[in-house]
Amino acid sequence: MEAPATHAPRRVAIDPLSRVEGHGKVTLLLDEHNRVQQARLHIVEFRGFEAFIVGRPYWEVPVMVQRLCGICPVSHHLAASKAIDAALGIRHVPPTATAIRRLMHYGQILQSHALHFFHLSSPDLLFGFDSDVTRRHILGVAAAHPEVARQGVLLRKFGQDVIRFTAGKKVHGTGSVPGGVNRHLTVDERDGLAARLPEIVSWCEQAVDLVARLHAADAALYDGFGHVPAAMLSLVRDDGALELYDGQLRVRDAQGHVIVADHDPADYLALIDEQVRPWSYMKFPYLRALGPDAGWYRVGPLARVQNCDRIATPHAEQRRLQWRARGGVQHGALATHWARMIEMLHAAEVIGELLAEPAATAGELITPPPATRPGEGVGVIEAPRGTLIHHYRIGDDDLVQWCNLIVSTTHNNQAMHETVRAVAAQYFDGRAVTEGLLNHIEVAIRAYDPCLSCATHALGSMPLELRLLGSDGNPRGGLVRDSDGRLRALAP
Repeated sequence: MEAPATHAPRRVAIDPLSRVEGHGKVTLLLDEHNRVQQARLHIVEFRGFEAFIVGRPYWEVPVMVQRLCGICPVSHHLAASKAIDAALGIRHVPPTATAIRRLMHYGQILQSHALHFFHLSSPDLLFGFDSDVTRRHILGVAAAHPEVARQGVLLRKFGQDVIRFTAGKKVHGTGSVPGGVNRHLTVDERDGLAARLPEIVSWCEQAVDLVARLHAADAALYDGFGHVPAAMLSLVRDDGALELYDGQLRVRDAQGHVIVADHDPADYLALIDEQVRPWSYMKFPYLRALGPDAGWYRVGPLARVQNCDRIATPHAEQRRLQWRARGGVQHGALATHWARMIEMLHAAEVIGELLAEPAATAGELITPPPATRPGEGVGVIEAPRGTLIHHYRIGDDDLVQWCNLIVSTTHNNQAMHETVRAVAAQYFDGRAVTEGLLNHIEVAIRAYDPCLSCATHALGSMPLELRLLGSDGNPRGGLVRDSDGRLRALAP
């Protein structure tokens, strides 16, 4: 009796990914019925910052690590500063340093969230995933929704101005130093920012309302697209409120139950381990207690806004309660945008509170280190994309001996894979490959605002190359989308 024919899986590759930060690709394996059997997001570059930092003087580290990222350098700047403070034995920095660092951080949250939503994601949300690629970009938004685009630009500018006044410049500043900061706000800087705040807060509220209207207009899409239940990890304040600069680590399971409460961030290694897989340069973190298969989790806005018990600023808390009134734990990829805009509103409100503090314009800048130091320190902060961990060991010669960094996108690694797999299974199976179909997968990845190399945002259309291979490994054609959005068919 003749054995039944077997079919090798067909491989579909989206390579490269751009309009995200760094270099990566997506591969899908399809069976003979074009059903998705496997979906992977590959990180194909190697940065090696943990090795670069070893051997450098500790005071260089807060400035040096900013080169990891061109859009969220403040997050690395401050996480490193907190870790170096701890390694030097500095338990508390002066009130002025706390105020300036927090201003810097919340300015970073505001500008990064504005950039991601208005410039990178709003074209998909406002025009549709399958819309005309020639208008699905920020210039198309400016033409069709000029006030939305204008507010996006000016919101980001305000956040950048906060960073410039506290860090010295908009990108790769030097404001945070071991033990504190190196400057106050001037009275004119403070007053100028404060005068703009009412309008900024209003625009942030309008952004939350915009996302709410989009969800209401197509609830099935927004709730079902990339719906992947996952545990959620983030910092929270001691009283359970949303906290983006400091606090304790909390984990909720996918049903919303707290499974880890008040975990000391300095002891993160007791909570988290990382798995290495041969096909990616990015590690896969997981909760030690649950193991690598069941212990993966999600970080970032979608996790943070649901992990906290409340938000301590009134406008953002009102919007959080409206969002939560929809019922249940939100796991759809597009719900991330709603949570992100709530956080942007919260950041604007916190900036207003910090500007009103006398410490922002006067007071001691630095706490000197004690005579003896632990030599090891951990700094944890909530970057725009999620929880960011810096961990250093410093020798008696003041040089860094060892470094471990877990960036937000690394925490989200498995969650992104699961989301790509869910979207591919829902939209790809058995369908002809089109630009709009490719964009569905991109939208799923883009919802996480991934920083694949912690490098820089890229604007414009995502250039993609998708090749189809037969079971014999030979090419069967494909599709290329250039950076200008034009499509080209690839011959077999």
